[in-house]
Amino acid sequence: MGRGKLRIYLGAAPGVGKTYAMLSEAHRRVERGTDCVVAFVEHHNRPRTEVMLHGLEQVPRRQLDYRGSSFTEMDVDAVLLRAPAVALVDELAHTNVPGSRNAKRWQDVEELLAAGIDVVSTVNIQHLESLGDVVESITGVRQRETVPDEVVRRADQIELVDMSPPALRRRMAHGNIYKSDKVDAALSNYFRPGNLTALRELALLWVADRVDEYLTEYRSEHRVSKIWGSRERIVVGLTGGPEGRTLIRRAARLAEKGAGGEVMAVYIARSDGLTSASPKELAVQRTLAEDLGGTFHHVVGDDIPVALLDFARGVNATQIVLGSSRRKTWQYVFGPGVGATVARESGPDLDVHIVTHDEVAKGRGLPVARGARLGRSRIIWGWLVGVGGPVVLALLLNTIDLGLANDMLLFLTVTVAAALLGGLFPALASAAFGSLLLNYFYTPPLHRLTIADPKNIVAIAIFVGVAVSVASVVDLAARRTHQAARLRAESEILSFLAGSVLRGETSLEALLERVRETFGMESVALLERAGDVDPWTCAGSVGPQSPKRPEDADVDMPVGDHMALALSGRVLPASDRRVLAAFAAQAAVVLDRQRLQHEADQAKELAEGNRIRTALLAAVSHDLRTPLAAIKAAVSSLRSDDVAWSEEDQAELLEAIEEGADRLDHLVGNLLDMSRLQTGTVTPLIREIDLDEVVPMALGGVPEGSAELDIPETLPMVAVDPGLLERAVANLVENAVKYSPADEPVLVSASAMANRVEVRVVDRGPGVPDEAKDRIFAPFQRYGDAPRGAGVGLGLAVARGFAEAMGGTLNAEDTPGGGLTMVLTVRAVDSLPDLATATAERQAS
Repeated sequence: MGRGKLRIYLGAAPGVGKTYAMLSEAHRRVERGTDCVVAFVEHHNRPRTEVMLHGLEQVPRRQLDYRGSSFTEMDVDAVLLRAPAVALVDELAHTNVPGSRNAKRWQDVEELLAAGIDVVSTVNIQHLESLGDVVESITGVRQRETVPDEVVRRADQIELVDMSPPALRRRMAHGNIYKSDKVDAALSNYFRPGNLTALRELALLWVADRVDEYLTEYRSEHRVSKIWGSRERIVVGLTGGPEGRTLIRRAARLAEKGAGGEVMAVYIARSDGLTSASPKELAVQRTLAEDLGGTFHHVVGDDIPVALLDFARGVNATQIVLGSSRRKTWQYVFGPGVGATVARESGPDLDVHIVTHDEVAKGRGLPVARGARLGRSRIIWGWLVGVGGPVVLALLLNTIDLGLANDMLLFLTVTVAAALLGGLFPALASAAFGSLLLNYFYTPPLHRLTIADPKNIVAIAIFVGVAVSVASVVDLAARRTHQAARLRAESEILSFLAGSVLRGETSLEALLERVRETFGMESVALLERAGDVDPWTCAGSVGPQSPKRPEDADVDMPVGDHMALALSGRVLPASDRRVLAAFAAQAAVVLDRQRLQHEADQAKELAEGNRIRTALLAAVSHDLRTPLAAIKAAVSSLRSDDVAWSEEDQAELLEAIEEGADRLDHLVGNLLDMSRLQTGTVTPLIREIDLDEVVPMALGGVPEGSAELDIPETLPMVAVDPGLLERAVANLVENAVKYSPADEPVLVSASAMANRVEVRVVDRGPGVPDEAKDRIFAPFQRYGDAPRGAGVGLGLAVARGFAEAMGGTLNAEDTPGGGLTMVLTVRAVDSLPDLATATAERQAS
């Protein structure tokens, strides 16, 4: 039988109609012939909700007595025996009455789902565990009943039940939610318009995030590249100029107009020429973007408009914000500019905003798109001028006679123009072709490739030399400009790389993601191996299907002898490998830092072990001396010949000796256990066992009647070390009995949830504040004013150590109504079996 499906009706506050909507859904399913029952629905004396229960089968509830009062809870066993197709379970975050099968109702729901029963439930946004602090800051009320976010996120369907704050307050005023004597207090406190509006926004945003997760998964699975404007994502194109701050603020205001809007600031560094981007200004803009809740991205791209649009479509952006061009009017002869190009190529799925600013027409902003070093169009124009220019000039000069000197100057001008446009080779072609035309048309003898006057030979030679020299200088200048631009682009990337170290970005995955984003790759992996013939292992990777070996990657960058950075997606030009080498070296440094941090943590553990051993010596010198002194005093008294002890006195002294020996045995046992934990010598022998074979034995060290046991027979078997589990539970029970009132027995219960089993030790003592819940598990800690005679403070530390050694956890929670609950979680062998099958198996055994 497969796992059941969970549907949740989520509301912003009580009274919005979650239960009503759930019951309406139940009636629809019953009309379709679905076997649907009411496992637990609380109508809170609301007439309309109560009427909706009519016509629906209700499973009888379980009666529980607690502190002299009678309560009803959902009868999980009865629902499992009834085995309906759908069960309605109201108030998912509810805390069950002590003595129930599970501590929380969502744990009851997990049992039903594991049994293959579909569940429809309800929950309010304020009961989500992650929102506890936010709700408290809004309403001033701390929610004690919470449900883990993951339980709600795993739901197959989540439906928001929404109602405007004025409508909800009207329902409250009409008495449709609370009784009349509570209406005024509710309206003036929790149900204030501001509170309800804030809670409503929380619910809407939480559901929107959930929907966005579904959408992202769907787009990834179906490889959807087209932009779906389901959520406002605004990309800001930065040039590094001062106008960037204006653009970021404008984008943030646009994002605020739609709930859940995101701002992504991106600076694209080109390798063939760049703007005068100030690293200091980019750092300021990065900080501003992050302060406004956005993100900053640094991308390399040869074609600025294409790179910007690719980035926007890659993040499913809906809008692009660019600044008005900083170019002067005459500079538009070189092209329309990035803003116009992006607007033309964006298509119908991307809106482009051109924002005015104070730097308009004061200097160039985002550069126009170019290809190679001089640009393909410039090279083409250079060849056209270099080859066609001399021909056109010769045709013009044939109509007029300006003299040989002037003719040579005009041909030299064409050669210089070819050099300025296309570089060295078009200029050389122009010089050679021009010299031939000068010789043929303008040096005697005309129309022959011979020269009669030696002076003309010198003139043509000088012409060729000057033309070649000018072309060489122009080409060299272009090369130096290209190199300077390239180096500047690399320096900007490297400065950001160094800045990441200063900012404390030490995550290897974050650095690899930066590499993938910078070079436009699909996946990046850092590979390493122990020796030249050993197989490669992956130290970290990002992206789908990352390469497993350097040979499988499109680009691999060695880092030392036995490490390599492997990238998949496209082949990088050789000019990019220098920057990639810096990233690879930084990745190796980050990996080394992580390992050094791990070693430092291990050293810290050793230091902590030394501290524990020092504390052990202190414990031996203080806490162990007390029972030894009591035993010695009692023995000395019994052996004394000066006093004639009565039988009662002798029995009392012997009892003192026995108590001291038991106490000494308990202290020494805890000290030895703590020593084993600190030295790492605890090796659990995991085997499958029933809880009811171990937990009852752990209650042998406490007075009779001080603890009650509630271990259901339907629990699955657990994978534990029986000895360690018994010792851990015994320490928890002894600690609970110590602090619980004499007339309030400690409750030891167990419940199953998914693939885990929880053992809960519940006391009714003074409890522990939230800030002290972790501290009580530290060695040699006694909470409150516990005297030294109460022990050395190792019981809870040993219990947690044993739990973690078995792969489990131990945490402290508040007991509803006051007290402390220790929750010991261990791994279940199998998921929860069907109740009837489990009962039959146990009866047979």
